[in-house]
Amino acid sequence: MNLLFQRRRDRILMQLLLFVMALFWIFPLYGAIRDALSPGGWYNFVSLFTQPLGGVPIWRTYLNSFAIGAIQAAVVVTVATMAGYAFGKLRFPGRNLAYQFTILFLAIPGAAILVPVFYLTVKLNLTDSYLGVALPESALTIPFGVLMMRNYADTIPDELSEAANMDGAGHLGIFRHVFLPLARPAIVNLVVLCFMWSLQDFLWPVIIYSSPSMTTAAQAVLTFQNALSGSPLDNARYDAALVLLAVPAVLLVGFGQRFITSGLTAGAVKD
Repeated sequence: MNLLFQRRRDRILMQLLLFVMALFWIFPLYGAIRDALSPGGWYNFVSLFTQPLGGVPIWRTYLNSFAIGAIQAAVVVTVATMAGYAFGKLRFPGRNLAYQFTILFLAIPGAAILVPVFYLTVKLNLTDSYLGVALPESALTIPFGVLMMRNYADTIPDELSEAANMDGAGHLGIFRHVFLPLARPAIVNLVVLCFMWSLQDFLWPVIIYSSPSMTTAAQAVLTFQNALSGSPLDNARYDAALVLLAVPAVLLVGFGQRFITSGLTAGAVKD
């Protein structure tokens, strides 16, 4: 009886704590929406789609960010799933050393490779292109993806691979028909994280892009601020832009919350 009461008390306390934390998040959001609606009302939101700021329509920033995120997610998931399967299920000389060397790249910040990456981007004529930003972002994200997929591969019983091998499946067949279906939560989690990090990335678009038409959602915050004056109406339009630019990230988190939780805990407990 005491244990039941204690569990109920702990659950109530946790719910109260979450409620208080939600209030801290809701108040800034409420303030931003309130300021965006006064003065001007909903026109402040509509005008962002009909009247480009600094030559940049807000829908274009969405398109650019999602295009970069899609390329990054495709590259990272392709490389990370294959590498995670190889490091987790294959046995070959130097496997652990290669895995540790890959994870070591997690410690390299983007600013450390800024100059050589910019030089290569110019030489390959990838400036003002989606690949010019998506490829450096992918290179920095792949080590994390390999770590996640390797951890998930460790949770898949070897008996499944052995059974598929006895049925005549090779490594490619096991990867396609056993590993990929079972790793779907981790893959969705990785895709969501790639999109979120791409939406938030400010460094690479600022360095690589010079054309206003390639402005991303993260860049648009500064671009719109520079294009607007200090009048009350322009301040309201800027607040409306901040709210609209935050919508994609909020939707991604809401969609992928379940997968993010399961993906990040994958491999934490092993049988």
